[in-house]
Amino acid sequence: MLMQSPTVGFDALNLIDPICRAVRDEEYTSPTPIQQKAIPHLLEGRDLLGCAQTGTGKTAAFALPILHLLSEGDQASGSKSPRALVLTPTRELALQISDSFRVYGRHLNLKQALVFGGVSPKPQINALRRGVDIVIATPGRLIDLYNQRCLRLDKIEVLVLDEADRMLDMGFLPDIRKIYSMTPKNRQSMLFSATLPDDILRLTKDFLSDPVRVSVNPPASTVEKIDQRVLFVDRENKGALLESVLQDEDIDKVLVFARTKHGANRIVKNLGKARIKADAIHGNKSQAARMEALKKFRAGTLQVLVATDIASRGLDVDGITHVINYELPNEAESYVHRIGRTARAGAVGVALSFCDAGEKGYLRQIESTINRTVSVIDDHPYHSESIASKRVSASGGKAGGKFSSRRYGNHTTGSRSSGGPGKNQNRKKHFSSKPGKRTRSRAPRAVASH
Repeated sequence: MLMQSPTVGFDALNLIDPICRAVRDEEYTSPTPIQQKAIPHLLEGRDLLGCAQTGTGKTAAFALPILHLLSEGDQASGSKSPRALVLTPTRELALQISDSFRVYGRHLNLKQALVFGGVSPKPQINALRRGVDIVIATPGRLIDLYNQRCLRLDKIEVLVLDEADRMLDMGFLPDIRKIYSMTPKNRQSMLFSATLPDDILRLTKDFLSDPVRVSVNPPASTVEKIDQRVLFVDRENKGALLESVLQDEDIDKVLVFARTKHGANRIVKNLGKARIKADAIHGNKSQAARMEALKKFRAGTLQVLVATDIASRGLDVDGITHVINYELPNEAESYVHRIGRTARAGAVGVALSFCDAGEKGYLRQIESTINRTVSVIDDHPYHSESIASKRVSASGGKAGGKFSSRRYGNHTTGSRSSGGPGKNQNRKKHFSSKPGKRTRSRAPRAVASH
């Protein structure tokens, strides 16, 4: 994803003309901060450690210089072996990266192949046998095809490990080590991660050689650009609350997060009973089913997409107005990643979190990580005063905030009794993602575009 910045232009990065033309075709004029910082070093052949989240333009930060370097370099006559390898944790992210290479490389004579599980390997094997320059792959299927001698990795010139923190969370470290051992030692390597925990830093020492370190958009500054709210609710009332929230006319395209695959399926089933169009993406879904759900969600024929953290990694869909944490994640970094699916490329977005009694500890960790208090919406019909009254924010104070909605026209604004709604005179919109229609809050917040 490329996002415009008012600084330098792409021409100043010394990329070859066919790439600059492809970028202009997409009507992008200026590189993002991660692109400005990373591309010059990568064109010089340096290894790179990049700390950047999805939505910062990091895919183009490595795709553009890879296309440049492969086009300018010499390939052995008759060789069909790939020269660049991009490793990703999920099939969805692999597909999106492949799309980016296709768009930016449209004026170049370079071929690519996608390699991931969940689908028949035959088309992937056939593409590799015809010869490709770039392979975008998930680790498991790549190793399977390597073991079947369907591809060689001894000609790899550039290796990218994307979403490295999620790779480690998913247990891919042994696969990553094996793949690295299959590639030449003199390759150029890049590692991108949304966070830099100790295990990632140890990984960089093993696999990167004197890397340049580039960091943009730390989590706190990213989440401050999103209108965040928390709704206290008993666990058994979450389903009813979600149905109520989704009646608001300003909620257009919604991404709902669940902790488990079964939980995601249950949410979709219950929404279906309420005649709300929804589908789920998670590890138990076939690749075809996941791609179909994403296609409908992008097209707007599906209002709600329910996802687990792993399935949503790298998910990049334009126009998501709201992210709803049906269940809070037990890691604050996952919260930052989740809500970053909205308010992208300058759009306005809202993040709503349903917090039950057992999730209050998670909420405190999240507030500590993002260094702010999440505002409370307390005038919904399923508000739990017993949970809210015991809640202490990371800053030591109680967050405030009211809201009302057309859907809740018979309820009193500010009613704090558990499940005891009254009459609402103001008829404001609870969850508007439109500028100028946000709800008031005593908690500090920053509203800005990306």
